[in-house]
Parts: sequence; C-alpha cells; structure tokens
Amino acid sequence: MRRLLSGYGPATLIAAAAIGLWEAVVRAASVPSYILPTPSGVARAFNADGALLASATWVTLREVLAGFAIAVVAGIAIAVVLHFSRHLRRALTPLLIASQTVPVVVLAPVLVFLMGYGIGPKLVIVALICFFPVVVNMLDGLRSVDPELVTMMQTLHASRRDVLVRVEFPAALPRLFSGMRIAATYATIGAVFGEWSGSTEGLGYVMLQATPSLETERVIAVVVILSIVSLALFAAVNLLERRFAPWARLP
Repeated sequence: MRRLLSGYGPATLIAAAAIGLWEAVVRAASVPSYILPTPSGVARAFNADGALLASATWVTLREVLAGFAIAVVAGIAIAVVLHFSRHLRRALTPLLIASQTVPVVVLAPVLVFLMGYGIGPKLVIVALICFFPVVVNMLDGLRSVDPELVTMMQTLHASRRDVLVRVEFPAALPRLFSGMRIAATYATIGAVFGEWSGSTEGLGYVMLQATPSLETERVIAVVVILSIVSLALFAAVNLLERRFAPWARLP
C-alpha cells in the first residue's frame, strides 16, 4: 500500500485537484453544459448511459486488444527478419517509414470501402498505428547485443537460432516492451478512427452520434473511458515486462 501511495498518490491528488477546479470554474462561470459540462454532469452521463457505454466499450476493447496483438506479433516477426538480412533491412526500412507518413484519417475510409463495416478495417488501422514503434524498438534491441556474447555462442557451436533465442531475444526484451508501451497509448486512437470512418457500434460511433446533438457529457464520458482503456493496456504491458524481463528498469 505504501508503494502504491508513493507511486500514484501525487498523480491522484493532482487529478482530483484538477477535477475540483474544473467543477468550480464551470459552475462559477455558468458555462452551458453543451459547451463544457461539469465533472458531476459527466458522472450523471455514466449513470444514465451505463448500458450503452458498457456495450460500446466492449466492442472497442475487442478492436484495441486484437489490433494491438496483431501489431506486436507482426512487429516482432518483421524485426527478426530485418535483423537477419542486411539487404532486406536496407530495402524495407524506407517502406516502413513511408507507411507512417500516410494519415490514418485518409486511410481509414479506404479500408472501410475495401473491407466493409465489420471489425476488419479497425484491426488493420490499430495494427498499422501500433506496429511501427514495436518494429523499431525490437530491431534496435536485437542489434544492440554485445558482439562478444554472440562470438562466445559461436565458439560453443551454437546455431543462428540458438543465438537469437538465448542471447539476442532476451537482450531485446526491454526495448520491445518500451515499444509496446508507446503502441499501447496509440491503440485506442486507431480504433476510434476506424469507427468514425464506418461503424454502427463502439465508443467512436457513440461519440460520433452524440456530437451533432450537443450531448457533450456523453462525449466526455467516452473520452474518459478511452483514457482508462489506454492506461490499463499500458499497465498490462508493464506487468508483462515485470514477468518476462524483470531485469529491465521500470519507471
């Protein structure tokens, strides 16, 4: 409990103070709720729209988790392939960088047109947003291994696969998890963009429907849920790192 209080107590106090200040300023200035609702109004929206928000959260959460998992698996595989082949690394690295220059807002409608209104386009968008930091950090981790360790394994007649599994991959785990933490903060953005472009369910769809009718309390409630999902995914990556790479230094 002391560790939790020392680690998260200051952030909790700052957040509570910010919420209290928000409530006081909005009430004192008599700001209309459709412009900026009070935190208590957002809490009422959670209570009134609980069933709707819960159903939409489940849809978006599935998209986030599945897309994130695809990005991690694909990112690790691509990084290993690039690590093995210098020629492929030189040929594909510019293409990987170019893939991140295409705005997701432009790409999402095209994917919906090609793949329909199902979960497919959302998974592709989340994976495209998340895989790049995984690839870059994993590749850097594989290439940062002490050459003397590799030489030692070779003197012991270790195969290329043994060197990867026993030396390079474990050494790359801290950087891999760093990339996964970055990707975790982007995953919900990709899911929302996909739902905005074409969907009949999910938190992005709820937000899209609430905006024209000036239901700002519901919109902010959706934003709060998306933030919680991102924080939970970030925390889950930290827990995985503590389990599989306990030697890594965590914040």
